[in-house]
Amino acid sequence: MRPIIAPPAPRDHRVLALLVESDSDTRRMYAEYLKLAACEVDEAGDGREALAKAISRQPDVIVTETRLPGIDGFELCGLLRRDSSTQTIPIVVVTAEVFPSDVQRAEQAGADVVLVKPCLPEQLLGEMRRVLQHSSELRARGSAVREKIAGQILRSDALIRRSHNTTRQPLSRLHDRHDTTSPPVPPPALICPQCDQLLAYQRSHIGGVSARHAEQWDYYECPAGCGVFQYRERTRKLRRVS
Repeated sequence: MRPIIAPPAPRDHRVLALLVESDSDTRRMYAEYLKLAACEVDEAGDGREALAKAISRQPDVIVTETRLPGIDGFELCGLLRRDSSTQTIPIVVVTAEVFPSDVQRAEQAGADVVLVKPCLPEQLLGEMRRVLQHSSELRARGSAVREKIAGQILRSDALIRRSHNTTRQPLSRLHDRHDTTSPPVPPPALICPQCDQLLAYQRSHIGGVSARHAEQWDYYECPAGCGVFQYRERTRKLRRVS
C-alpha cells in the first residue's frame, strides 16, 4: 500500500481540529493525516470529553462521529450549537449512519457537513478547509458590522457624556441591575461537574458597574440534587453556590 501523503497547508496559522471518535484506530488514522497537513489536533473518545474540550480549547473546527458513549454525536452537536462560546465553530460529522433520515438529523442538530463512512482522510481535509473558508468569510462580514456598531456606540457614548455633564448624574446610577430569564447572552448548556447530568437553567442576574460594562451571571440547578450553580459569562467559570 502506498503511503498517504497529505497536501501542505499554509503555515501562517495552524488550524486546531478537535477530533471526536470512539474507535481509537480510526481516530489515529485521521489525526496522523491532519497533522501531516499542518493541523494541530486534539482528540476525544466520548461526547462528554468532547464538550469539555470544545468549551475550554475553542478549536477552529470539530470533527465528530455520531455513535459516541455518554453523549452521542447528535446530542453533542445540539449542545455545541446552544452554547454561546461554541455555537459558531464549524462542525463536520463523519458517520456510519447511511439512512437519509440520519443525515438529516445530523444537519438539524447543527452539523455544517455530514460525511458517510467510509470517508477517506483527504475527503475529510477538503471538507474541513471548505467550512473553515466559509467561516472566515462570515467572520470578515461580522467584523465589518461590528466596526459600524462600534462607531455608533462611540457616538452614543459622546451624547451620554454630554448629558451626564449637564445632569451631574454618574453613569453607574443609570445602570439597571436586575434578574431575568431572557438575558442578553443566551445561557449555555452546561453539565453538572459532580454527576455529569445536564444542568437546568433557572435565571440570570444582570449586574456590573455600568450599562457599558454589564456582567451576566447565569444560575442553574442540578436535577439530581447536587445543588445550585453559578456561571459567570465574562470568565466562563462554573461554581456551586448552594
